[in-house]
Amino acid sequence: MVRNSVTVQAAALLLLALLFICWNSAGATDGAPDCCLMTVDKKIPQSLLKSYYVQTPETGCRVPATVFVTKKGKHLCAPRATKNNWVKKLINKLNKTSRKESKRKSQ
Repeated sequence: MVRNSVTVQAAALLLLALLFICWNSAGATDGAPDCCLMTVDKKIPQSLLKSYYVQTPETGCRVPATVFVTKKGKHLCAPRATKNNWVKKLINKLNKTSRKESKRKSQ
């Protein structure tokens, strides 16, 4: 009876150790997203921007946003694009610019 108790305790400790290792290694990947906590509805000049990406709850961030990346590497949090707002227009301009640059590089 004592052997079974010791075996169960050893198995439980081993399981806890494995869980602890897995939990720590998952956190060590630094996979936490860098999220906008709020957005600012102020127009941004295209000349300052390099690219953009969209932040959604599916990407691990609570606040939906369009994140513009400046040429200096700063991230500016704007509202999500709607049909005709300035964000949508700026995204369209950035997409056109990046397509032109891609064509130049491939030639």
